[in-house]
Amino acid sequence: MDFGSITEFLRNKTIFVTGATGFIAKILLEKILRIQPNVKKMYLLIRAKDAKVANVRLRDEVLSKELFDVLRKKCGANFESFISEKITPVAGDASYGNLGLTDDELNAMYNDIDIIISVAATTKFDERYDVALGVNTLGAKHVVNFAKKCTKIQLLIHVSTAYVCGEKAGLISEKPYAMGETLNGVGGLDIYSEKMLAAQFLCNLKAQGLPEKEIRQRMKNLGNQRAKLYGWPNTYVFTKAMGEMLVGQQRGNLPVVIMRPTIVCSTLKEPFPGWVEGCRTIDSVAVMYGKGSLSLFPADGSSVLDLIPADMFVNSMIVAMKAHANQPNLTIFQVGSSYRNPVTFKELHGFHFHYFSDNPWSDREGNPVKVWKGLVLSNILIFQIILYLVRFVVQMISIFASKTGCGDIQDIMFDFDKKLNIAMKLVNLYKPYLFFNGIFADTNTEMLLIAAGENGLDEDVFNFNPLSINWKDYFINVHIPAIVKYLF
Repeated sequence: MDFGSITEFLRNKTIFVTGATGFIAKILLEKILRIQPNVKKMYLLIRAKDAKVANVRLRDEVLSKELFDVLRKKCGANFESFISEKITPVAGDASYGNLGLTDDELNAMYNDIDIIISVAATTKFDERYDVALGVNTLGAKHVVNFAKKCTKIQLLIHVSTAYVCGEKAGLISEKPYAMGETLNGVGGLDIYSEKMLAAQFLCNLKAQGLPEKEIRQRMKNLGNQRAKLYGWPNTYVFTKAMGEMLVGQQRGNLPVVIMRPTIVCSTLKEPFPGWVEGCRTIDSVAVMYGKGSLSLFPADGSSVLDLIPADMFVNSMIVAMKAHANQPNLTIFQVGSSYRNPVTFKELHGFHFHYFSDNPWSDREGNPVKVWKGLVLSNILIFQIILYLVRFVVQMISIFASKTGCGDIQDIMFDFDKKLNIAMKLVNLYKPYLFFNGIFADTNTEMLLIAAGENGLDEDVFNFNPLSINWKDYFINVHIPAIVKYLF
């Protein structure tokens, strides 16, 4: 692998990023522009009906974020002109065969692009099946086909997820998926048949004249049913796994790197510690706990939650980009921490209790919310029984209050019932990860890190070594304060 100077490698490169308004893509964009202002151009695929809307989304959903304050300060008065020179937003959609681009845009980009980084995805666990198939599965194929037409292409980086493994236990290796491979051995998985099934199912629902809300829910249910039929716990990881299959089948001799991050959380260091956006996998639990809405935790306390700060994941992508450019192979990198620097659910629970005990959140009336140590239940069935019993009692009190005219009590019970309902939904959604017993081997990632270090990699600029993370310090001084700042 050739490392040399990574920043020099980026000089005069034209890079195409899909999913440009997403969390990871924004951090990647900011990083490249900050460390190598002489990058030639960055095309950003933004889902929009036309160029005007794409530009508005770029301004409002990307450049206006606090994330870009360091770069804005570095550029000073030249920030706007610098952005105009380096960034070209293009209106399109990865779920379309030509990415939704015009012929003129396609021809210009085919002759200009050196690197493609495909981040476009819908990350909702329970996304409607037709949408998830379009973006996560077929979108991957469309980007590969686009890349193969680029005359100067050096590498395609496809961002997947480590959890395409489903609920496997033990050591999980960095191996590709064969076309039609399933997790439970059930045969008959055919991606194009899945596409037709989803389209026909949707057509039938519309023919029945069902309201849009009902159609949306039934399409979500279909995705989860198809995922579980073949051994995956939800629509998201199922459609991402099928996306990987298509990348492997369609790439030919195209150099491809598949990045499989674990649970991506707030930045550790760059461009500043603790930037986060959106309520990510573990953060919804932190929000509910900090607000006093959650005191029962269904999880195996000894289970390892595999986390990686977002800036470290972006660093691994950039280093892999330099190492694998023009190498006609498919390489998979699992980027996480469970193998070399694990943190358990019990430890995470302790960090949250410690933080919110010392820094209680204040409710609407300005009263500090007291958090309790809580009870960690390693048996999901016991947890569900307790929740159902509590909810039954709450509903009985609410009915009694209604009959006796106690409106205040009824309002309190109604609010409490809403919180219970949210908790139950969260538990059902995240259950596969609260009791996850797998450890992600990161052999390729470790080899990349070692090789980069031996070749003089600047670890301050491109650090992605999970051993460098002090989890207690990160959670108490970086991550949880960021959750409170951005999400509460």
